[in-house]
Amino acid sequence: MTPILLLGKDGQVGWQLQRSLAPLGRVTAVGRGECNLADLDALRALIRAEKPKIIVNAAAYTAVDKAESEAELAHCINAEAPGVLAEEAKTLGALLVHYSTDYVFDGRKSGAYVESDAPNPLAIYGRSKLAGEQAIAAAGCRSLIFRTSWVFGARGNNFVKTILRLAGAGRALRIVDDQIGSPTPAALISSVTGLALSAVRRGVAVPDGASLYHLSAANPVSWCAFARAIVDYASRTPGFSGLPAPESIVAIGTADYPLPAPRPANSKLDCSSLEGDFGLEMPDWQPYLARMLQLLALKQANGY
Repeated sequence: MTPILLLGKDGQVGWQLQRSLAPLGRVTAVGRGECNLADLDALRALIRAEKPKIIVNAAAYTAVDKAESEAELAHCINAEAPGVLAEEAKTLGALLVHYSTDYVFDGRKSGAYVESDAPNPLAIYGRSKLAGEQAIAAAGCRSLIFRTSWVFGARGNNFVKTILRLAGAGRALRIVDDQIGSPTPAALISSVTGLALSAVRRGVAVPDGASLYHLSAANPVSWCAFARAIVDYASRTPGFSGLPAPESIVAIGTADYPLPAPRPANSKLDCSSLEGDFGLEMPDWQPYLARMLQLLALKQANGY
């Protein structure tokens, strides 16, 4: 069986990947406890011990605002560690799968971003992720890099869970309405990764060097519209109660909610290349949101 090494098994995407990668080979999944990406020597040692044919890196420094005060750590995990993975993949002849972000763009474009658009990250987090992309390309290994946006899922912390917590506590919600992007389910990212790797194995699509793709769900919305959808779907899901009306969520501007790290106003990603090369069509995010809420309600009902 093809040896596959998955990094970041406990994150939103990594948790889902454990299932989607299983049919493709023998998966060794590790989390921060087994390998901290900030320890580059340990990372190299792990790769050399496992000798994988496929490396899937779902681990990252994702604390966007905290990165402004932890620039070195963010750069180590998001830029230097992917560079190490790429170097080791090159030596082994392995394929590296890596995930990047819409935050590599400044958000000033009017339409959806394509892969060839010039990056211009506004914050340290985005700069560190862009540096990771560049390190992989410089190493010259075979790779698939997926840029994605606004990830959510039943596992881990994310915007959906934050909105549910605040709304359930009776907090008045004022949410930014002038930042647009596509909420993207971790389950979708995982499924597309599995399909892409299957296509590569069949020779349908063979990466030549670093292949970069945009991967996000269809139907971009603002953060405020997303929040209203969360409350709306949750109010219609058995197990949730006491939520406010969606229209009670107040739309505000970015200037009314200052944060340490600036965000791109436009995070829309054009996924045409991904869809064309792998025969896919990116779905809307709403059914995934509904399913996530059902799972959360079930977990709550069963006390876990």
